[in-house]
Amino acid sequence: MPITLRPALPTDVAALWALRTVAVRVSCATHYAPEQIAVWTASPVPPAYATMLAAGGGIVAMQDQAIAGYAMLDVIKHEVDAVFVDPARAGLGIGKHLLAALEQLARGRGIGRLHLSASLNAVPFYTAAGFTALREEAYTHPSGISLACVAMEKALAAA
Repeated sequence: MPITLRPALPTDVAALWALRTVAVRVSCATHYAPEQIAVWTASPVPPAYATMLAAGGGIVAMQDQAIAGYAMLDVIKHEVDAVFVDPARAGLGIGKHLLAALEQLARGRGIGRLHLSASLNAVPFYTAAGFTALREEAYTHPSGISLACVAMEKALAAA
């Protein structure tokens, strides 16, 4: 099935958050404790999602009329906020397409460098996409738990 990308819409938020919750439960289980994942996935949609969508920072991957994944760019912070793929569609290159589209969006906004906090399971994905690990960190999740992650960045080539 072909993959098409489109801008994320405010009406997509509930479906995106549901996909993110499943992706965290499945993909992060190899690197985080069940207790951490339970708290992490119980959190509500952050208010920043509406801001990122309003700024045009959300991209949805569609496959067979279903949301297969999504990515969020914080154009103010120059940060990749999220790249999530439906675990049932893992390995099809959807995350790679989404990240490339975010990079193109960033370049179009004059952003020359992106940064992110990668979950431990996502570090190989971002490394393969050209991001460089800067340091290991503890991300304080809005729920209050601390999650080990890796701060990464990538200089973007000119458009």
